[in-house]
Parts: sequence; C-alpha cells; structure tokens
Amino acid sequence: MVNREVLDTIRAALEERADAERGAGAQAYMKSSIPSLGVRVPEVRRVTMAAAAAHPFASLEQLRATVLELWRDAKVREERYAAIDLTGLKMAAADLAMLPVYEEIIRTGAWWDLVDGVADRICALLQAHRPVMTGVVGEWSRDGDFWIRRAAITAQLKAKAHTDRRLLREVIDANLADPEFFIRKAIGWALREFGKTDPEWVRIFVEEQGERLSPLSRREAVRNLPLDDGA
Repeated sequence: MVNREVLDTIRAALEERADAERGAGAQAYMKSSIPSLGVRVPEVRRVTMAAAAAHPFASLEQLRATVLELWRDAKVREERYAAIDLTGLKMAAADLAMLPVYEEIIRTGAWWDLVDGVADRICALLQAHRPVMTGVVGEWSRDGDFWIRRAAITAQLKAKAHTDRRLLREVIDANLADPEFFIRKAIGWALREFGKTDPEWVRIFVEEQGERLSPLSRREAVRNLPLDDGA
C-alpha cells in the first residue's frame, strides 16, 4: 500500500542536497538524537511536493501509510519534516482519518519543530469537524503528555475570526499552573495571535488571570496589543 516511488524519490533527493556542516549545526540546535542532513526546510518541502506530484497517491489510505512509514523509519530529521509535508496534500485536508497520524507525530516527535508542524492541520480539523474536535482538543489540554497539551493550546493559531473563545479559554485555563517552558510559551503565542483579531478579548483575559498567568505568557500575550486609549 505504501507509495514506494514517493519514499525513494524523497530520500534520494534529500541525500543529494545534504550539507554535513549545516547538518551538524542543525542537530545541535534541535538537541536531536536523530542526525540532520542540513537541508533547509523550504527545500525539504519542495522536494516532497515534487515527489508527490510525480508519483500521485492512489488514496488517502496510501498517503497515511506512506506518511507513517516515512515518519517511523526516519534516519534523518528531514525525513520527518517530509512526512509532515505530505500531510499537507489536498486529499488529506481536514480529513478526520488523519487525526491519529497527527497524534502519533506529536507524541513521538516530542519537540517543538515537529509538534508545531502539524498545528495548522489540527486547526483545519477543528474548523471542519467542530463538535468532534472541540471535545478532542479539550481532552488534549488535560493530557499527561505536555506536547499534546501544547498542541491543544496552539490548535487555533490560524483560526482568526473563527476562533472558539470558550475553547481557547478552556485549554489555557487547564495549563496555567504548568511551569513547563513550552507550555507557557504556547499560551503566550496563542493569545498573541488571537490578539491580532480581538485585542480587547485578550487584554481582558490577561487582566482577569492576574498572577495565574506566568510572566513569560503575559509578556508574549501583550507584545503586540494596541495601547489603551488612555495610555
């Protein structure tokens, strides 16, 4: 079922573009046990999309199988980036069958670049399947794995006017006491992004939370808010 042509093409193209010096630096920066080839992220995306266009997937099931094999068998970090890029293909857009794939990526990737790589996919699922995904995101916000909780907090980064304010409040409230840096950063990020759409809601939320909101989260949340009229 796996699309071998896509896998082989991606792997060969990434190897051709390897830069050992950049790869060593990237591995150190990401604190990764998986080596890096040193291929830049935009180039990984171009390689991946070209392979998918040259060897089209026959079905969503084949795409899912290919993504999972590329992810699970990855020998270098760029293969994991490529797996995430494949989930962006049109046939996978907002399909609930992809949710277990995203969850596996988050739980086993367990680092910000990989977890955040599927944030917009979770957002698309939430917009397309709101009743189901609202429950999922709510449950994720209380999960024992803080990377899953981060994914719940960042699930509406691109929702803009379609942001579910009640859900945003719920997922943040569930994590306000967590001292984990990546959670506190995510809270601030989510609030900062929504502040571009509804700055007054964010301003009121920040004021209401008071000291429950960590200094890091607060600083990120208000960074781009317009000044009060009386300021």
